[in-house]
Amino acid sequence: MSQLLTARQAEELHKAIIAYFSSANLPQSSAALREELRDTVSLDDSTLKKYEGLLEKKWTSVVRLQKKIMDLEARCASLQTELDTATPTTLSRRNQDPASWLPRDSPRHALEGHREPVTCVAFHPIFSSLASGSDDTTIKIWDWELGELERTIKGHTRPVLDVDYGGPRGGTLLASCSSDLTIKLWDPADEYKNIRTLPGHDHSVSAVRFIPSGAAGSPMSGNLLVSASRDHTLRIWDVTTGYCVKTLQGHMAWVRDVVPTPDGRFLFTGGDDNVPRLWDISSGETKATFLGHEHHVECVAIAPSTAYSHLAPLAGMKKPPPPSSSAEFFASGGRDKLIRLWDSRGNLIKTLTGHDNWIRGLVFHPGGKYLLSVSDDKTLRCWDLAQECKCVRTLEKAHTHFVGSIRWVPPLIKETNVNGEAGPNGNTESSASSGSKEDPASKMSIRCVIATGCVDKTVRVFAS
Repeated sequence: MSQLLTARQAEELHKAIIAYFSSANLPQSSAALREELRDTVSLDDSTLKKYEGLLEKKWTSVVRLQKKIMDLEARCASLQTELDTATPTTLSRRNQDPASWLPRDSPRHALEGHREPVTCVAFHPIFSSLASGSDDTTIKIWDWELGELERTIKGHTRPVLDVDYGGPRGGTLLASCSSDLTIKLWDPADEYKNIRTLPGHDHSVSAVRFIPSGAAGSPMSGNLLVSASRDHTLRIWDVTTGYCVKTLQGHMAWVRDVVPTPDGRFLFTGGDDNVPRLWDISSGETKATFLGHEHHVECVAIAPSTAYSHLAPLAGMKKPPPPSSSAEFFASGGRDKLIRLWDSRGNLIKTLTGHDNWIRGLVFHPGGKYLLSVSDDKTLRCWDLAQECKCVRTLEKAHTHFVGSIRWVPPLIKETNVNGEAGPNGNTESSASSGSKEDPASKMSIRCVIATGCVDKTVRVFAS
């Protein structure tokens, strides 16, 4: 031991061992060690109290560091494997092309502050604000670029189940929904003041989404919000008045998730009746049902037009649908541990297997080539639609517990409308709303940032 420790370090260790023996009620061991050390260690009662617990603290620190070293070694091995299989061409393309970017094991930020599991996340469409909701009944607003907490919003009395940014022209709002049966609207421009509460659902409100502007025949679509609930219904709200303008009924059980198409004409939903549905907002009728899941559907997603060229061959199409079409392909995931891809007629075109537990969140890459998923198996998986949905990347430890949500930061709009004014949600009027067939995706600039929320009470931000 003298070769490893200095005389002072050895004395400290001996005192810590004797203190440990005393606190563990091992007097014979303590006396034996004192006898062997004789006069080299002087330990009175006050010194004994000082060193009590020191050995345990050092030991747990060593174990924690060993685990950290093992995690870093595994991460290095994963990166080395990726580097070994890559070519200079692919590396160069990935570094330059946002459409090829995928998250890596190390997040840019791990945001800690919630006292209970994080249930949902959402990005502000313009600023670097990220909202997260939690079972602790609060919403926290973070600066995702700096990794700093900006504020905590209180108002709900039970767990917050979903959040979303959007709203009327010129005024982005934050919407939240909760197990307390309410939806609340918050104004980011006025220190996130609660400007309206929307009651009406008879059970927990599971999901909430602003309906994008530009819906054909829906001039007020920038003011519309859709909510999904455990009361088996969907409700569409006018956020300027707070009135429920339409109730959609058709699901036979809890509606877990809802997402609108980019043009605001349709909704895609899933829930505990195992049957995702496509809804026509204007008529309130079900346009298609999707049969195949054998357990509750936890999450749904709508493919962007940039993905049509990759999904059309899976559906047996000779050529992809036009980019101006907004409801062509869909994804759903659930407790059967499967991700299913569908066409607009309700036909199953592909089943993705790989997750070992419930699938909680889905998001398509804005570039169209990938689908990302998170699960209770603690992983984030990236599926390459161009390679028949092969899983090309797995973040084995995206979090330390069940991963419950994932969102991609909205793309930036490249140009303004004819008046030079920003449109709803900070976006500009798309040409699709004026009858043009130009691909709306061509006006958008991809930002390579995603956020995930987890039962481990953290929000992680992955960015290029």
